[in-house]
Amino acid sequence: MASQSPDNEQLAWDLDGDGEVGGDDALSRFEPGSEGWIAALGSTDADAMRLDSLDVTTMSTEAAARLWTKTAAWVESDQIAYYIDDAPVSSDAAYDARLRCLQRLEAAFPSLDTPQSPTHRVGGTFSNDFASVRHPSRMMSLDDVFSIEELRGWYDSVIRDLDWPEGKPLPMTCEVKIDGLALNLIYRNGVLEQGLTRGDGVTGEDITLNARTISNIPQNLGGDPADVPDMVEVRGEVFMRFDDFKALNERAEDEGKPPFANPRNAAAGSLRQKDPRITATRRLTFYAHGIGTLDWGADHPRGTHDAVRNQSEAYALYAKWGVPVSPHNREVTSFSEILDMIDYYGEHRQDIEHALDGIVVKVDDLGLQRRLGSTSRAPRWAIAYKYPPEEVNTELLDITVQVGRTGRVTPVAVLKPVYVAGSTVARTTLHNPFEVKRKGVLIGDTVIVRKAGDVIPELVGPVLERRKGREGELHEFVMPEHCPSCGAELAPAKEGDKDIRCPNVESCPAQLSERIINLASRKAFDIEHLGDQSAIALTNPEADRPDSVDTYAPTLREILVGPGEEPEPYEPLAGLRLPEPQSPTLTSEAGLFDLDLGKLRDVWVWREVPIIEIRETIGSNGKPKKTRKRRGGSGLWYRTEAFWTAPTAARRKTAKQIEAERAEIERAEAEQDGDATAAMTPANRYPDYVVPDDAVVIRTERKTTRKGVVSEQPVYVRPGENTRKMLDEIDKARSADLWRVLVALSIRRLGPPTARLIASQFGSLEAIERASVDDLLEIDGIGPEIAESVVRWFEAARDPDDWRGRTLAAWRAAGVGDHVERNDDPQTLTGMTVVVTGSLDDFSRDGAKQAIIGHGGKAAGSVSKKTTYVVVGANAGSKAAKAESLGVPMIDEAAFKRLLATGSPDATDSSAGSAAGDSDDASGASVTGASASDAMDSSTSSAE
Repeated sequence: MASQSPDNEQLAWDLDGDGEVGGDDALSRFEPGSEGWIAALGSTDADAMRLDSLDVTTMSTEAAARLWTKTAAWVESDQIAYYIDDAPVSSDAAYDARLRCLQRLEAAFPSLDTPQSPTHRVGGTFSNDFASVRHPSRMMSLDDVFSIEELRGWYDSVIRDLDWPEGKPLPMTCEVKIDGLALNLIYRNGVLEQGLTRGDGVTGEDITLNARTISNIPQNLGGDPADVPDMVEVRGEVFMRFDDFKALNERAEDEGKPPFANPRNAAAGSLRQKDPRITATRRLTFYAHGIGTLDWGADHPRGTHDAVRNQSEAYALYAKWGVPVSPHNREVTSFSEILDMIDYYGEHRQDIEHALDGIVVKVDDLGLQRRLGSTSRAPRWAIAYKYPPEEVNTELLDITVQVGRTGRVTPVAVLKPVYVAGSTVARTTLHNPFEVKRKGVLIGDTVIVRKAGDVIPELVGPVLERRKGREGELHEFVMPEHCPSCGAELAPAKEGDKDIRCPNVESCPAQLSERIINLASRKAFDIEHLGDQSAIALTNPEADRPDSVDTYAPTLREILVGPGEEPEPYEPLAGLRLPEPQSPTLTSEAGLFDLDLGKLRDVWVWREVPIIEIRETIGSNGKPKKTRKRRGGSGLWYRTEAFWTAPTAARRKTAKQIEAERAEIERAEAEQDGDATAAMTPANRYPDYVVPDDAVVIRTERKTTRKGVVSEQPVYVRPGENTRKMLDEIDKARSADLWRVLVALSIRRLGPPTARLIASQFGSLEAIERASVDDLLEIDGIGPEIAESVVRWFEAARDPDDWRGRTLAAWRAAGVGDHVERNDDPQTLTGMTVVVTGSLDDFSRDGAKQAIIGHGGKAAGSVSKKTTYVVVGANAGSKAAKAESLGVPMIDEAAFKRLLATGSPDATDSSAGSAAGDSDDASGASVTGASASDAMDSSTSSAE
């Protein structure tokens, strides 16, 4: 790491924060242009004017380079102070003298004349061309690990490779991994010479001007001159503090500009501005986290300066120089201490001054680092543990609209699929057209997507820097005027509403599909095999129907291409026609319990033909193999069966199978006194072929064997396995608890927690039908909007011709709504108000609310002085901070389970702990009759 020359002394100069030294007296002791004269040169106007009398042609190349570096740094600082900060610190004469000196030096020594020289800058035009510059030493990347197991594997490999004694502490550092941009600062003789981006690690871009605008980056290294090396590379990260980011966005909004999406992208765009005056307004911050080349030079003999034997000592030296280092660094000596650091900052990611995305672990000792060495790209002595990403960038492919079960029309962002916070996100809601406008996103933008824990993914905003040069590819979203599903004119439900709705509640296929999806969900009837695709097949089978025969490809199921190939143009067969449109099997929820295999027999759906890329590779065994990769859709469509199988040719039986089955038939005939018809089944009608008992033979095909035997091969269809399961589960739904029936009716704003309260209070559908708004408002937890929504729904259902009336009558005829659950849960939370924040392992948000209500408590959505407990899970938000400020007791999930079981969060004895851990009450398994899966997987009780 360090290059030292013990033979020569260091010249005695002192570069403090202002760069001023001894003035006239100091300079007079040295020959103009000598090393000593350059070292003593200060930033005063008088010293600047002395430059005019200097004959640069008499200087050595080394001295000229040193003077150029020092003078160029002052000139750039003067330019920034004058043109950017509007606060000049030098006179015009001093500035001009320094600039003339640079010009003479560059003329005498052409190697000093670079595109980034201040001499090539005209007036206030700060146009960074970001010239490529080679790093003095390579900037390596860190290997990432994403699990504790991988981190443990790295730690064990370090112990093994160092042959480290068991039980002996291994000095290491743990540092927060700043979510910013890497910067390499090169100081020569204590003066900031260059700031380079990481680039490819070998060559970076010169952004020195912009780096100089960052207030906490020292232009000159401070401290004892004996501890200032000839050259040092200070590696670190540029970022924007949360408070500076907030102020930047507030300023942008005041100016009518779109806000920045997140601190990292704001910092990235700021650091690479062509005009450093813009960078200067962005309030960037720098923390050092590493060291590159450290060359003390011939004038710093060993023993006359601070030694740097480990990373920690480098940071201590940085502190003397005035180079900022993160205050969150820790020195650790064991794997458990590493885990403590990971756990702490995993819970406090939003509590420090900047964004972070992981923890970096390094072996502290530089000698041990050299022993461990590095790969071609990363050191073996360091590793980055990455938290699951909470924010990622991806492409906004389109903005479409979807129609909800209550008619709300919502813009939906269609994203290039991206992995964030533990799951792949391809779509996310944009809520309403006003929100699209507020976020300032354009179709085609690179956007930031945020997802923390189990929170619904959020599109934060655009990456503005990525728009440059692509303006012609981007366009605004326009909200449609008519429903994309039924064509009805869209409008707000009432004046002033931001939400746009389709008024065609009964006949809109999209609304009906969403209502069927809702009633089949876990929070309602829990019909597992009635998912989104089945619901659409039942209610809107012509969804995705091609517009013309030009994209109808009835014989295609996939299109195969090679790497880089495009499919051949599709030509439909002559005379091809689109099939006649189908009528949906379900036109309302009323027909749900009348579904049977016969009604599902001829339901067809449209599917897009995929493009499959075939690659030929060599396997590990040295043999060629083919791999398949789906490249996307082709824009061509075919029809396929939704609930029954495609026609299947029966498989011919073996001779042994035929002989065995004939013997079985003869035995059955004998038992039936020769009545062969009693033993016949559909399969027996084709004794030479395997035909399932539930199959329907739709045709036969004549087949001739090699021996000339002719037979009729049956071709059959049969119900899909999931179709049978779906019908079985629909039948079970007849006995669903009353609260589930209420949720299944898709009453606006009514979710599981309030449905439970209403069902428990009234006990029957008939009683709920008769309830008034005042009756419902008497229930603690029912507000006026929910009460009015319930009353309006049942008022409409009194009309037998209304879809709600038909649905209610049909469900009653099927026996639905007769089962009222009985709450046997102990009322351990009577009189308590409990708030849940963050993600729990064994409860969804609704599940936790149901557990609280089922045990007699009130599940509140906000924290106040009246709150009894706040349950804090992973990724808790501001509610935890508010609870702490109000002094409200906070408990974890284990204590929450004890609270449900015993009425107290404290583990007072082993029996209480056992009850909390094992009983249905504690796990949520019998929370007012819900199953464990209900508690964990039910959706949030939203209005839509």
